[in-house]
Amino acid sequence: MRWDYLQKKKCVLVAVAFLLCLAVMYNMASGMAELRQETAAKPLTWVDFGVTAAAMNDALQYDIASQGTDCPIDWIDLLAYLGARYGGDFSHYQKKHMDALAQRLQKGEHIDDITSEIKYFDYYSNAYDAVLGGLVGDYGLQTEDSLGGVPTFAPHYGLKGYCPIAQGYSFTHSDDFCAARSFGFKREHLGHDLFGVVGTPVINVETCVVQVLGWNRYGGWRIGMRSLDGRRYYYYAHLRSGRPYAEGLQEGQLVYAGEVIGYMGMTGYSEQEDFNGMQRPHLHFGIQLIFDESSKNEIWIDTYELVKFLNQHRSTVENHSGEMKRRYLYYETTE
Repeated sequence: MRWDYLQKKKCVLVAVAFLLCLAVMYNMASGMAELRQETAAKPLTWVDFGVTAAAMNDALQYDIASQGTDCPIDWIDLLAYLGARYGGDFSHYQKKHMDALAQRLQKGEHIDDITSEIKYFDYYSNAYDAVLGGLVGDYGLQTEDSLGGVPTFAPHYGLKGYCPIAQGYSFTHSDDFCAARSFGFKREHLGHDLFGVVGTPVINVETCVVQVLGWNRYGGWRIGMRSLDGRRYYYYAHLRSGRPYAEGLQEGQLVYAGEVIGYMGMTGYSEQEDFNGMQRPHLHFGIQLIFDESSKNEIWIDTYELVKFLNQHRSTVENHSGEMKRRYLYYETTE
């Protein structure tokens, strides 16, 4: 009798412990779901974009290779998963980590199931999509044999964002984000400088609407472009004295990815308009993320690794009576 009593008591305790574990797991899952909903709903107030060019390229190749298969892979999902794993620090990036995730997705697992208990996945997914969301997809590019005649277009899928410097023009750069600046007042450099020669064609990274043109005492002649989804503001500054912009460029204009929008120069750092206040010719290139139009919080990101990544896709340009224009016409296939 004593033995039966102890056995029954043990079974009851095991059952109670099991039910408690289920309750804890349910509460954790509920809390995680609430946290994910809260993260998705709240506008981000800061993004530390530290994804390396190597990681972006590896993710892009998986995305492209998976198109047309039963298990398409979103390159931003791969990067967000690793961002959550690394705490945003991609200096720890190893391709085998991405390979392991990609293999699970290729076998039919869903990213939502894989990341259901990863606390910060939604944050990194939101942040990285805001930075990279317009750079990969379907587009059309003019074929070589239709140049000079009625243009025909070949469909493409892949990297449709362009390097801000045209094909055939060299530039140097280093990671100078947040370096000290003192003109006007002490501040951090919220952009990225690409050094080259005066007159180098500056390229529109993705299809945007021109939001701002004109003179600024800090940036000289500059251009502000807004992405079609409204989340990215591209800033191109220190453009050429006398003739900073591509012919006909005006505020409110839709400009396709890969178009020439201006020319590298040395203007800025002066109250005097059209003054060359820079010591060396360069393009100041910046990206501001906009999650909340009413917020005064400015979220600028480090674009050094992004420029390295985009350098594989540069727009070919030609001289048309002194005006540089792209060689191959482009269109968005979503139109």
